[in-house]
Amino acid sequence: MCKVSIIIPIYNAEKYLRRALNSIISQTYTHWEAILIDDGSIDSSGKIAHEYANHDSRFIIIHQNNNGVSFARNQGLNAASGDYICFLDADDFYHSQALELCVNLAKKENADLVAFTYNRRYRVSNIIRHLLHLPESCPSSKTIIEPRYLFTQDIFKYATEYSSTSKIPQKWAIRHCQPWRCLYRHECIKNIYFIEGIIYEDFPWWSEVLLRIKRTVILNLPLYYYYPNPRSYLFSSNREYKKQSLKIAIKAAEELYADAHADIRKAWTENFLIPFKQKLKKKS
Repeated sequence: MCKVSIIIPIYNAEKYLRRALNSIISQTYTHWEAILIDDGSIDSSGKIAHEYANHDSRFIIIHQNNNGVSFARNQGLNAASGDYICFLDADDFYHSQALELCVNLAKKENADLVAFTYNRRYRVSNIIRHLLHLPESCPSSKTIIEPRYLFTQDIFKYATEYSSTSKIPQKWAIRHCQPWRCLYRHECIKNIYFIEGIIYEDFPWWSEVLLRIKRTVILNLPLYYYYPNPRSYLFSSNREYKKQSLKIAIKAAEELYADAHADIRKAWTENFLIPFKQKLKKKS
């Protein structure tokens, strides 16, 4: 049975961490390890992590000084021993069948990557509930029996940073570069590290991952619950830091594609580089 390594960076996430870890324990696919990187938390996150590790040896804890999410994820990548890798942010959580569905399709199609979506209704409803000072909603995971999916050997045909575009089939588009949107074959992302000390670190990382992927499964199902935490690193960062981080991220990604095949470079430029530069312009 193939093993999945789940990499979870943690910083002051005591309010949400149990929900995230419970969603892992509840997985219908049981051959996993969860690597919990406590990034110098000053709340009870470390204690909670040990609470779970003491009851289940599949939880592995790494403690470090506060070095940021990139350093934490890199530590997780170095420690991972699974055949597949996935990422989970400490304030988010999984559908109970997320690992089972993704691993089964990865094996069936010999895929390097299985992409899925997040539950947009859950995210939007909680943004509204925050504004109204109401408690968060609690979604239920419905059983998925025979999921429809698309298989491709040309990931650039379907991946985009635009929220909507006529150039890509909407139902099967892989939108945005968050690392938690996919299950990855470990061998394919080996030695691809996140740039430390910046936000938008996922843009150059994902850009490099695209160059390594040969076989892709696109599973148009909301297997991830993204929680709009106003205290997250991204939301709480100042404007100038975001601006400088985006510049560093874009430069690093451009260097990756300098020698890429012309068709690949064109697809990446149109669907990723241009929208990111538009973001930079808005922040200047």
